[in-house]
Amino acid sequence: MTDPSSSPSPVRIGVTGHMNLTPDTVELVRDEITRILQEVSDGAPMVGVSCIAAGADSIFAQAVLDLGGQLEVIIPSTDYRTAKVKPAHAETFDHLVAQATTVITLPFDHANREAYEAANEQLLGSCGSLVAVWDGRPAVDKGGTAAVVQTAQRHGLNVNIAWPEGAARAE
Repeated sequence: MTDPSSSPSPVRIGVTGHMNLTPDTVELVRDEITRILQEVSDGAPMVGVSCIAAGADSIFAQAVLDLGGQLEVIIPSTDYRTAKVKPAHAETFDHLVAQATTVITLPFDHANREAYEAANEQLLGSCGSLVAVWDGRPAVDKGGTAAVVQTAQRHGLNVNIAWPEGAARAE
């Protein structure tokens, strides 16, 4: 019988990133996220923490699952699915929620800046490193990718930038 205390603790990795990736960028980012996840986990069990928004969050979540990791989902508000998930992303969103080991819905009635910032804080507070699908542009607002990267760095998290050559955002 194996002693459960002897198995390595799961590596907890969060994600932040752009939603508006070009179609060609999706594959580039998926490959880079997969590479980073394998490097950071180094064979240990892995828990990926994501808000599963369209774009980077969902690409990351699926990569975690594809690598045999567990997925923890943070939903910013009780109305997030109906208010913010667009029809083109609904099937992916529902699939990822169904595959998640843990789903945390924050106690906000409406999806808004306050809920998103709280979700980012919850995510950053629950992981040891962060994958940032980020083009390096400065922060536009407190909830954007650049702001989350800056907060993660202030919290001492290891931030892994996933912006491979040729990656672009749709305008």
